[in-house]
Amino acid sequence: MKPITTLAATLASVGFVRAHVAAFTKGMYCLNGTQPGVEDLNTNTVVNPLFQLPKNQWWMQHDRGCDSEQVAPSPGDFLDLPAGGSFTVELASNRAQSSLSYDGKFTSEWPDGKDHPEDWHSPSPDTCLNANPDKLGGAMHTHNESTAAGTAFAISYNSDLSKVTMENLVVFTLLEHTPWKRIATYQVPQDMPPCPEGGCYCAWLWVPDGCGEPNMYMQNFKCRVTGSTSNRTLAPAKPPVYCADGTTPCVPGAKQMIAWNQAEGNNVETPAGVSPGYNQKMGWQPGAQNDIFQ
Repeated sequence: MKPITTLAATLASVGFVRAHVAAFTKGMYCLNGTQPGVEDLNTNTVVNPLFQLPKNQWWMQHDRGCDSEQVAPSPGDFLDLPAGGSFTVELASNRAQSSLSYDGKFTSEWPDGKDHPEDWHSPSPDTCLNANPDKLGGAMHTHNESTAAGTAFAISYNSDLSKVTMENLVVFTLLEHTPWKRIATYQVPQDMPPCPEGGCYCAWLWVPDGCGEPNMYMQNFKCRVTGSTSNRTLAPAKPPVYCADGTTPCVPGAKQMIAWNQAEGNNVETPAGVSPGYNQKMGWQPGAQNDIFQ
């Protein structure tokens, strides 16, 4: 283990990366970074966003090698999804700021491992919490909790990553007003069927609503549904549609992840100056998505 003084200096050097967030939990790819066989307790590999990339680079974080079996979870490690229940992940800016590193010594209630007031907000409506990471401690592309855009998980009933597609990767749960605090709990639909023997593929998803670079996030997990007796099947996922204008109908049922502001593979359009998000303006309700089945 690194000495505390050395680690503190290392964390201080993270700088810009502290302005981003990812989900840390058992079953994630790139838990140790991208160097096979080396345990990196201070990695931020999965945290960096995706922006203006061709699809073969942004899909499953291929741009950093996080879709490789060389950086897959250890055998037997899965993100468990209890059918009809809930699961918890840690939204953090670095592995060192989660309980998966250094026995949680560098964690706080917040993703950046620092202390902030309960009503943490930007100094003015014209600035964002991530506008000055060194002063404000890093943040989540938002002015305050109420404007945090929302995050989601999607699932594909394939253990072979090469068989995962936009059409079989279905968003199954949303958590509104996130990312915000480190501990985040998501609800699972009751009718989720069991995964194949090798598990399922899951992705953690986020599109910030303004405040900084208009990027997106797609992070990889091996997951499995537990406690399920369902024999239902997920419907093919359709692209979500912006429907907050009051006239465009929202897309019901199973929906794809949002692919946005990439060089290739985008599947949504929004009015000028409007970000899509995992929230009601794209047709999603908070919590478990119980309308995703055939």
